Amino acid sequence: MKRLAIYCGSATPADPVYLDSAREVGATLARRGIGVVYGGGRLGLMGAIADGALAAGGEVIGVIPQALVDAEVAHRGLTELHVVTGMHQRKQMFTDLSDGFVTIPGGTGTMDELWEALSWAQLGYHADPVGLLNTAGYYDELIAFWHKMGTVGFLRPQHRDLLIVADTLEMLLERMGAHVPTQPIVRMNASDL
Repeated sequence: MKRLAIYCGSATPADPVYLDSAREVGATLARRGIGVVYGGGRLGLMGAIADGALAAGGEVIGVIPQALVDAEVAHRGLTELHVVTGMHQRKQMFTDLSDGFVTIPGGTGTMDELWEALSWAQLGYHADPVGLLNTAGYYDELIAFWHKMGTVGFLRPQHRDLLIVADTLEMLLERMGAHVPTQPIVRMNASDL
């Protein structure tokens, strides 16, 4: 994996564990020679991940909608900053520039990005690994919901391993490195659906 899209929040939670973890994720990826592709912001976890990677000498590519540039939240110290018209173009560019996806804590925008990466993998629009870093148990309920989707039958058995989960970045990267693409929906027969 040469570059990873990192999905995360632009908020700054009161508990410093989230900002500290984001900085360390950025620094660790840089030390491993893995470039960061992210939302291009300077605030919250977005800014922390970028600053952590940049401080460790890493490549950081931001992709940000013009409206957020106009709101003055763009990070101006990145390796590259791509300004796009909207969120759909942003997410497509994340996919085009990256070899995988890592979600760290965030809110609704982060969830939108995670679910789209999973949906696109399920459909066969990409075959890259989709990772979830469960910092301080932040995603415990989401992980339980993912399993419930499979138990109830809304997630096909061959797609249950699309979400790669770990509590540490090292373990997550190891699991993502071992990712084997699954049979996407676009290559299934109607009888398999």
